[in-house]
Amino acid sequence: MNSNPTRSESKHMQRVKEQPCSVCGAEPPSEAHHIVQGDHFTTIAVCVACHRGPMGWHGDRTLWRIHKATPLGALNRTLKGLLRWIG
Repeated sequence: MNSNPTRSESKHMQRVKEQPCSVCGAEPPSEAHHIVQGDHFTTIAVCVACHRGPMGWHGDRTLWRIHKATPLGALNRTLKGLLRWIG
């Protein structure tokens, strides 16, 4: 696992941050949450509250439960948004 992103990984994460939150739908910019630390292509677009807030992923995850969100479901929504860039 390489923690330093390549140029293409950095570009991908920047595009992820331009997506709305994949948990609550908050407008961008978002943060890029890594499903697996160091795996830069499997990042999820999440707002600050859903990511680092006390009820977010790095808190007690209440917002994720309220929205019935899972990491894979959020990744799916993020990827759907990114497809607009290529198609």
